[in-house]
Amino acid sequence: MASLLKIEDLHVAVDEKPILKGVNLELRQGEVHALMGPNGSGKSTLAYALAGHPKYEITGGSIEIDGAKLNDLDPSERARLGVFLAFQYPVTIPGVKVADFLRHAVTNVRNPDRKEGEGLVPMKDFRKELRSRMEELGMDTDFARRYLNDGFSGGEKKRMEILQLAMLKPKFAILDETDSGLDSDAVKVVSEGVAKLSGPDMGVLIITHHERLLEFNHPHQVHVMLSGRIVETGDAALAKELHDSGYAGIRERHPEVAAEETTEVAKV
Repeated sequence: MASLLKIEDLHVAVDEKPILKGVNLELRQGEVHALMGPNGSGKSTLAYALAGHPKYEITGGSIEIDGAKLNDLDPSERARLGVFLAFQYPVTIPGVKVADFLRHAVTNVRNPDRKEGEGLVPMKDFRKELRSRMEELGMDTDFARRYLNDGFSGGEKKRMEILQLAMLKPKFAILDETDSGLDSDAVKVVSEGVAKLSGPDMGVLIITHHERLLEFNHPHQVHVMLSGRIVETGDAALAKELHDSGYAGIRERHPEVAAEETTEVAKV
């Protein structure tokens, strides 16, 4: 049976300020969902709350995978249960090679009961798998010898996250504006990479402002967020409406939430 990521009546605050105000969403392995909304609507807050960022305090509701509650788990425990977050702005770690970083990450996710002092995944097996995945994604193997994101272009950083996704094989991948700051060619490369990796064993939540990533990753459902709530859910036609017309129609259909959004902006 496909695993289920269930978000129920989720409330999240940052520095005691409420951001998410009752989010409900269900994502199954094998499904691709898109989450869209204007800046400040809470999309990235949802991504960080799912991953377990300590700054994002869950004040109500729950996050579960197959009935196991994630609310109080740290990020590494969530990763072992199958959650992966591709950051909007990936961090740089000078001095740590891509291959070494991935070998430690793969070991920690696949062998959660590994005791201190026990070895990493065998180097021979790891190198074979890494080379295979890089070839599958059309990446030069020299990439693995570079320091993590150090001197990487925006497109290279995002491809690095796609490589992590390929190696860690999570049940659920949350892509937080992976297309942000990329030119059309880089978006195409990243989109095709995600499409190659998605399948029956992985659910994907694509958080985006645009429709470009969805051209190669046709969503089963599209969710629209305003003022910390998911106000509409539909199919790919909803994404096209947002691409063509923006959020005016959404705000007209949900005037109470739109009014709350305007009030929050006025307070800033």
